[in-house]
Amino acid sequence: MVAMTKRLKTFQIVLSDPSKTFYCGGEKVCGRVEVEVNEMTRVSAVKVVALGCAKVEYAKGKQRCRQEAEYLRHEEVLSLHDQPTDADGSVVLRPGNKYQYTFGFDLPDQGQLVSSYKGKFGYVQYCVKAKLERPQQPTLECKKCFEVEEPLDINTPDLLSPTGGSKEKKVTCMFIPDGQVSLNAKIDRRGFCEGEDICINAKFENTCSRIVVPKAAIIAKHTYQANGRTKVFRQKLSSVRGNHIISGMCDAWQGKTIRVPKIKPSMLGCNIIRVEYALMIYIHIPGSEKLILELPLVIGTAGLGSRSNSVSSQEGSVSNASQSWVSLQMPSNPPSYSNLTRDVRLDQPLTPLLCDCDDTDGDSPIFMRSSSFQFPTSPVFAETEEEYNGNVRMLPVC
Repeated sequence: MVAMTKRLKTFQIVLSDPSKTFYCGGEKVCGRVEVEVNEMTRVSAVKVVALGCAKVEYAKGKQRCRQEAEYLRHEEVLSLHDQPTDADGSVVLRPGNKYQYTFGFDLPDQGQLVSSYKGKFGYVQYCVKAKLERPQQPTLECKKCFEVEEPLDINTPDLLSPTGGSKEKKVTCMFIPDGQVSLNAKIDRRGFCEGEDICINAKFENTCSRIVVPKAAIIAKHTYQANGRTKVFRQKLSSVRGNHIISGMCDAWQGKTIRVPKIKPSMLGCNIIRVEYALMIYIHIPGSEKLILELPLVIGTAGLGSRSNSVSSQEGSVSNASQSWVSLQMPSNPPSYSNLTRDVRLDQPLTPLLCDCDDTDGDSPIFMRSSSFQFPTSPVFAETEEEYNGNVRMLPVC
């Protein structure tokens, strides 16, 4: 931000390392204040103020909820001794000259700051303000914001340990019992970084008369607190889905992956703003509420520590699971349809039984309309191998 008046040609803050994208607790923030004038200007002092605060603001009915929390405050008067001063200590800035005043200050140690954040109902912002004080005239200001990212290390035993759970739901139709659906899911750890894949192992069972769809999504939960009130904003970041499961069948995910998108790390240390993440595994049941299982996630900062051991073990387990899966399902030879002579055309097209209202990809009907259906020619072995290397299978309910 640059302040400009008729007297001022340039008044701005320039940080020493413009390529630096963010600062961490304990680091030094250095820069300079640059001033150029169009006419002679008397200045009594040049001050720098560094501020960092979290602010929440939202409406609750007719009431306006506001809350602030301060995390950084530093004030510094910059030296003018290298310029000729008058008896009152003021200096005169002259046109054609470029004046620079350097500054530097240390950020509080790690753990005392919170990361920069901008959300729907609040923000965490850090900035440096420069004040140009003039005798008997208004003070001029300019501002420069900078990002702070507090390191969040996910290389802890708690975040590297597996987590999972199970849920089941009884389904009714007009108050008449209609079977149930259940899910059991597990992931190998809770801590992840941006761009990593979360491997899901899960089993879904459907004994109700409806056709259900298993899905998974990464959810962000933003919690804002102000005036003793709490406001929660939930956001779906990315999602995957499985196959439709008809009545009396089950579906299994073996290492099905969902990628962590480009998101801010979890923010757990702020007094009034909290950002948490979860992996939501759920079953969409037409005409009924979803069956939902949420597994908490912690999104950390990238490049902290070495997780080669955990990642390699994860890849090894997925590879072993995939190989065992292929050996279990792979036919010894490609199937042949040369002996089939029966006419398998449908007498009439099938209509969708139920649609998945939660879908946005447009393929929610269970059955597709088709005037005829014929078995294809015998596939080559490579195509069969690609098919059985997938992440899902359909099994009868045990």
